[in-house]
Order: sequence, then C-alpha cells, then structure tokens
Amino acid sequence: MKALLIGGTGTISMDVTKLCIKNGWDITHLNRGNTKHNLPITQWSVDINDEAAVNSKLEGQYFDVITNFINFTPDQIERDIRLFSGKTNQYIFISTASAYQKPRIHYMVTESTPLSNPFWEYSRDKIACEDRLMTEYRQSGFPITIVRPSHTYDERKIPINIHGGKGSWSTLKRMMDGKPVIVPGDGTTTWPLTHSIDFAKGFVGLMSNHSAIGEAVHITSDEALCWNQIYAVIGKALGVEPKLAHVSTDFLVEVKPSYEGALHGDKSATVIFDNSKIKRLVPDFAATIRVDQGIKMAFDYYMNNPSAQIEDPDFDRFTDLVIQAQAQAADFVRQALNG
Repeated sequence: MKALLIGGTGTISMDVTKLCIKNGWDITHLNRGNTKHNLPITQWSVDINDEAAVNSKLEGQYFDVITNFINFTPDQIERDIRLFSGKTNQYIFISTASAYQKPRIHYMVTESTPLSNPFWEYSRDKIACEDRLMTEYRQSGFPITIVRPSHTYDERKIPINIHGGKGSWSTLKRMMDGKPVIVPGDGTTTWPLTHSIDFAKGFVGLMSNHSAIGEAVHITSDEALCWNQIYAVIGKALGVEPKLAHVSTDFLVEVKPSYEGALHGDKSATVIFDNSKIKRLVPDFAATIRVDQGIKMAFDYYMNNPSAQIEDPDFDRFTDLVIQAQAQAADFVRQALNG
C-alpha cells in the first residue's frame, strides 16, 4: 500500500508515519525537507504551493491514500482537488474538533454535533474546508475522509492550557521555580488529551478503509481530566506542587485578545467525545496512553533535550502582570468593603 503524506513530521503526522512504516506501508513525504530524520521513506522536497513542481512529481504516480497535514484554508483545498483528483483512492483531510458548536448546547460531542465556532477563525476556515470537500465528494466522487483531532500532543510537547509563542517550557519552569501559573476559569473544565501514538492507531486504521469514504470522524482518548487535574499531573512529573492562579477567561481575552479562539473557541468548553464511530470503523482502536504516562514521556524529553528548554520572557512577564493585577483588584475591593 502506498501513501503520500504532505507534511509528515509534525505532532500528529510523525507517529502516523512511524506506524505506517511498521505496518508495511510504502510512505512518501512531500514537504520542504527541513526536518531531518532517518525514516525509511521516499522524500519529495517540494513546496506544496508550487503546483507545477508537485505535478511533475505526481506524473505516473498513484497512491492508495493521500493526506495533507498542513491544509487550513479553502483555497488550499481547491489546490489539492486540482492536484490529486484521479491520483488516489482516498484523500484524508485533517480538520479540528474545535469546529464543533460553540457555545456548547450539550456536553457530549458526536460527529453529528453542528459545526459552528464564532470565536475562532481557524475553526471557521476548517469548517469551510470540510464543506468544500463534501461538495466535491457529492458532485464528482472525490474520495474524501475527514478526521477531527482534538488536543493531541506528543513526546516533544507537554499539554497546557495557555502559553506564549515559544511553547510550554516557560510554564514548566515557573512550576519548578515555585511561581504561580495561570489556569483559565476555575480549572474544573473537563478536557480530553490524546497522545499522538494513540491518535495514529485510529488514523492508520482509517487509511484505505472503504467504510470511511465520505465520512467525518474524530479521534480522541476516552480519558478526560479537568485542567486542575492536568496541572496536578504535570506538577507530579516535575516533582512539585503547582501553584495555580485561576483567572477569568473573559479577563484573559480582554487583556490578550489573541486568546479568544484558543479559550472561548476551544479549551474553556467542557468536552466529552463520543468515540463510538472511530471504534466502529476501526474495531481495534483504543487509546491506551494515560495522561500521566504521556506527560512523563514529554517531561523526560524536555529534560534530556536542552534545546527544547526555550525561555519566553514575554509570556513570563504577562503571567506575572495578570496575577499581580488580580491580586491588586482583590485587595482594592476588600479595602473598599472594609471602609
């Protein structure tokens, strides 16, 4: 079986690649070739936006599955329809579980939950991509499968609620230094975390699966902790008791509007996913890496790779300012009430 993976070296796609290889797939990566690895694959070092170059690579080629891990907008979908029509038995689009209805009407999310997210352009673009692909499937038979990951992490990333532009390390270091860290809301929002190794099991099970053509399916773990529990698990991996500063999501978005999508449009909603569909399509799928196990794996990676320990002074300062402002506001109100 042959598969073309556009991207192929990211958080979810690397473990998909590894599992495909283990299962005997003939894998080709199409990307710029900037990430070095020793995987036994064919490498096409081409920019996907260079249609002429991609068409040249595709000449005489046919793939059982083509997956684009780096599609975000409808114009990119139009490009892929042009490039890959007649070149594959299955085209898998990576959408997002954040496309599901916000605000929530029901805590349980199934694939039939409406798609609507007024808070996040990223999610709205993914919805538009899904709509375009479903139209193409109905009109021309373009063999699509839509996959909606939720919060998926790998050994190179510890999952936290909010962070700056340089990743999670700043928050981890604050914990280790005994400093408080921000948890949006009261920390009781339920949130499933899925390790990329588990995600890959479901994803590879959908590849070349005729029952998945024309379908949309999410792939998540059944384990769902609240954010207070997640941060407690992180603290245990670090060997510390984390100091949590609960801050209103509305306040965080007010002072930093860029958080609106990730918070109001995603992580501030209590979510439980019904995974019946992926288990029906892939009967042996099961997410088996617990959150504490996955976080310990990621912590070990950070500790063994100093290059991953990236300081983020701007986010550190933001955290201090927000916590200080909340403490000063509380003091002001107490003093005013006490006359």
